[in-house]
Amino acid sequence: MTAVLIVAAAISFGGGVPAAVHYIGHDKVAEVMSKGGPIVSDPGLVVLAQHREAGPAEYHDRTNHVFIMVDGEATFIVGGTMVEPKRTAADQMRAPSIQGGTTYHLTKGDVITIPAKTPHWFKEISTKTVSYYAVNIDSE
Repeated sequence: MTAVLIVAAAISFGGGVPAAVHYIGHDKVAEVMSKGGPIVSDPGLVVLAQHREAGPAEYHDRTNHVFIMVDGEATFIVGGTMVEPKRTAADQMRAPSIQGGTTYHLTKGDVITIPAKTPHWFKEISTKTVSYYAVNIDSE
């Protein structure tokens, strides 16, 4: 999995150009995954280890995601219309739910991409939590 992260960090998409070569060993990756947080932080490119429960729907004006599922199962909604969205940051909105959209059942080993300006929502997590790597690439 570390190799996937390094390859993903080396590919240039939009503004997500790595500022340096990053090698993060599996022990450090496992440590960060246990509590969640950034693995790589470069201008326009962030790789996060996420460990979470279900939560609000999200929308990002400039951030494109690649989610790589590591553990757990979730009902994930992409697209559709956010219900009562609220701007929570200059380039981000959150909402309690999404109407419509496409439903995916995400499990360990799945990869899903979410372009900027696309609502997305971990609607239900049957395993209570999911763990995944989020490769976040800012577009200009």
